[in-house]
Amino acid sequence: MVANISSMVEDGNQSNSNNCSLEFNNLGVTAYILSISVLGIVLNIFVLTVFVLHKKPCTVAEIYLSNLAAADLFLVSFLPFWAANVYHKFDWIFGLAMCKMVNVSILMNVYCSIYFVVLISIDRYLALVHPLSLEKMRRPKFAKICCVVVWILGLSLSIPKFINRKLAPDKNITSCSELDETLLQATEWMILVLGFFIPISIIFFCTAKILKALRNRSIQGVKMRKKDQKANALVLAVLLAFLICWVPYHLRSIPTWLYKARILAKCSSEIIQHFCGQFFTYLAFFNSVANPILYVIVGRNFRDKLKELINQWDQKRSATIRLTTASTRILRSVKS
Repeated sequence: MVANISSMVEDGNQSNSNNCSLEFNNLGVTAYILSISVLGIVLNIFVLTVFVLHKKPCTVAEIYLSNLAAADLFLVSFLPFWAANVYHKFDWIFGLAMCKMVNVSILMNVYCSIYFVVLISIDRYLALVHPLSLEKMRRPKFAKICCVVVWILGLSLSIPKFINRKLAPDKNITSCSELDETLLQATEWMILVLGFFIPISIIFFCTAKILKALRNRSIQGVKMRKKDQKANALVLAVLLAFLICWVPYHLRSIPTWLYKARILAKCSSEIIQHFCGQFFTYLAFFNSVANPILYVIVGRNFRDKLKELINQWDQKRSATIRLTTASTRILRSVKS
């Protein structure tokens, strides 16, 4: 993903000589990435804190949502390195190890995020369409195993990026680039097929079945439990936010395909690819901030957990104050 931004900037600089006017606002993009990173770290730590410290065990949906928050936190924690890279005009100053780690973290988020959304979609599909026959698949133990599998899958699919990332001296800078063009193309096709088409197909299938089941229940006059209504609203909101943020990113190569098909001129293709690539890539980053905001705004169950957690802390604080006061009184009575 990061490689695409670097290549777009380089292509843009080369195309200036061909009367393709492209500009890259390093300062503005740096500020945006840093703001996404700070907000993402604070909000996702907040979400994970609520899920982890709450006294009640997480539901299956909450297990998936907490892992999605962890994946988002993993991404935004490495974004400051990329912001510094953009600010220095893609002169990588952090060494080879961080060059590999930062890019692997971003690619892992691409895979893990969409497959956690797949698991969330499947969970809601099973809850609404097959509530009894496949109930065993909606147990917390099974959900935790699925999450471990997703993390392993995300790490495994990121290995080609880890291998191919190298430090490449280029004029007055050292870029963090992928040097093997064949491996780069293979990685891009893996992202497109395994990180987009297959999971998106599953998500669309589950969402269509969910909406159909909700419509049928509405027609039949079957009332859903408030708990299920809240869970469905949050899941659908997360799905919508994910599609808005990530689908354009995966479709950013369309201008290149149109150029190869001779539908677009080379200059037009470069200009569209340049600006769409920048906008859609940083829109994808924003999803890591949007998710925790949705938990608070749409997730009624999450807000209830937060209120209960605050009450727990208030009770503990009150108990500590009472204990301290009692201890002080005992000490005073002993001294007197």
